Amino acid sequence: MKPIKRYLPHLAITGIAIAVTGCSSLGGYQPAWEADQEYKVTILHTNDHHGRFWQNRNGEYGMAARKTLIDNIREEVALNGGSSLLLSGGDINTGVPESDLQNAEPDFKGMNMLKYDAMALGNHEFDNSRDVLMQQRDWAGFPFLSANILVKDTGKPLFDAYKIFDINNLKIAVVGFTTDDTVKIGNPEYLEGLSILPPAEVAKDLIPKLHKKADLVIAATHMGHYKDGNYGGNAPGDVTLARTVPGIDVIVGGHSQNPLFEPDVQSGTLILQAHEWGKYVGRLDLVIKNGEIISSEYRLIPVNLKKKVKDAEGKSVRVFIENEIAQDPEMLAMLTPFQEKGQTELNVEIGFSNADFIGDRSVVRKQETNLGNLIARAMKEKVNADIGVMNSGGIRDDLAKGIVTYKSVLQVQPFGNTVSYVDLNATELTDYLSVIASKEAGSGAFGQFDGVALTLVDGKATNIVVNGSPLDVSKTYRVAINNYVATGGDGYPKVTDHPNYVNSGYVDADVMVEYIQNNYPLDGAKFTPTGAVKR
Repeated sequence: MKPIKRYLPHLAITGIAIAVTGCSSLGGYQPAWEADQEYKVTILHTNDHHGRFWQNRNGEYGMAARKTLIDNIREEVALNGGSSLLLSGGDINTGVPESDLQNAEPDFKGMNMLKYDAMALGNHEFDNSRDVLMQQRDWAGFPFLSANILVKDTGKPLFDAYKIFDINNLKIAVVGFTTDDTVKIGNPEYLEGLSILPPAEVAKDLIPKLHKKADLVIAATHMGHYKDGNYGGNAPGDVTLARTVPGIDVIVGGHSQNPLFEPDVQSGTLILQAHEWGKYVGRLDLVIKNGEIISSEYRLIPVNLKKKVKDAEGKSVRVFIENEIAQDPEMLAMLTPFQEKGQTELNVEIGFSNADFIGDRSVVRKQETNLGNLIARAMKEKVNADIGVMNSGGIRDDLAKGIVTYKSVLQVQPFGNTVSYVDLNATELTDYLSVIASKEAGSGAFGQFDGVALTLVDGKATNIVVNGSPLDVSKTYRVAINNYVATGGDGYPKVTDHPNYVNSGYVDADVMVEYIQNNYPLDGAKFTPTGAVKR
C-alpha cells in the first residue's frame, strides 16, 4: 500500500493519551499491551452503500470485487503481524431497485460474507418497517450500533451503543452515532416509539466511560462531514462531534457521501469517509506503542473505478484508475440470483421521454426542475388534487431521455411511499404553503410544486394563485403529497390527524409509472421550470 500521508504522532495521540491516564488514575480496566511493543491495527471502512451490491454497467465497484480487495488486505495485514477491523458508516438501504424490492437482502448477506465487524445505523435503515430492520440484522450477523437512538419505553438503545473488540492485546471500542436529522428525514411511521438524541450530548457522557474499558475509541457515525463544521441546515456532523467531545481517536463516517482522501484531523481525532456505494474502501493503518498512536497512514482505494481517456484514434474510452480487481466467485455466485430476479422484474418498458428530466440531488434540492414538476403533477392528477407537492429529498435520480422502464422510475422514487391528500381551507393552505416554501435550498425538504404560484415574503406565502386563479377564501383546496411528509417527515406540517386527510394507498412509483404510460412520449417542454414559486 502506498500511503497518502503519514501523520505526526501529536496529531493523532490526544484521545489515546486521555484514555491511558483515565485508566491508571481511576483504577478500572488495566491495559494488556506490553511496554515498548508496537501493535499494528488496520481499520477498513465503507459507507452509504445504498443498494449497490452489483457492479454498475461500466464494471465499477460491486461487492464481489470489494470482497477480493478486502480479503487481500486482510491477508497482507496478518502476514505483517497486524490485525484489522471492517466497519460501515451506515445507509445500506435504498437506491437501487434490485435491492429495494428485496429489502436489501443481497446487500446484508453480502456484508456478512465480507465479515463486517460493526455498522453505524443510518437514517435510511428506517426506510422499512421495524420487522424488516430486524430481519436485516439477522442477515448481517454483525452488530448494528447507535448510542443515541433509544426506545422510549425503556430508555435503552434500540441496538447496542458500542462493542469492544479484543485485538492482539488491545481493546478497541467501536461506538455508533446516528444523525439526529433522522427525526426529520426518516419515515415517522417507522420511528414511532423511538427517541433520537443529539449525538454529542450522548458522547460527552459515554466516551470517557469507554476510555475506562478500552485502549482505542472509534466512532462509527452516520452524521456527515461538513468542512470546518459548517453544517448549514443539516444536523451537526463529525467535525462538530470531534471538536465538542474529546477522546474520540478515529471517526469512521457517512451520510454526506463525500470522499476524504486525507483524514480531517480535528482536536486530535482522525475523521474518515469513503464517498459512497462502495466506490472506495478506506484503509487506515495505525501503529500503537505504549498506549499511543505513533503513526498513521491512510488512503481511499478505488474499487474498479474508471476514468475516460482518448484512445489512439481519438475516441473516448474508459480505463481503470488502478489495476482491475477480480470479482470473488463465491460472492458473485451468492449475488447473481438476486440480480437476475431483480432484472427480470424491472426491465419492463413503460414509455418514452424526449428530454432528460433532472433529479440530481445537487440540483433538485436547490431549484425547481422538470422532474420535480412531473412527479408533483402525476401525484396531483392521480387523486384529483388542485396542488401537487413533492419533497426533493424523495427524488433520487435523473430520468434519462429515451426509453423509460419500471427500473428507471424506481431509481427516481425508491422509497415506496404512498400518495396522500388533504383538503384545506384558504387559511390552512396559506399556512401550509408558507412552511413548505420556506424550506432551505440544499436540503431534502426543499419543495417541488405543481398547480400553484406564490411569492414568499418574510416567511409568509403571498399572492397565491391556484391553477391560474387567485386564492379564494371561500373555497377548499386539495393538496397531493406523499405519506412520508404527511406524517411530518422532512419537517413538513403533520396533516395525518387532519379530518380531511386521506392516504390513497397508491405507491408513488406506481403512480408515476401510470402517468408515463398514459402520457408518453413525455414532452420535456410541458414541465419546464417556470419560477412560479418565488422564494
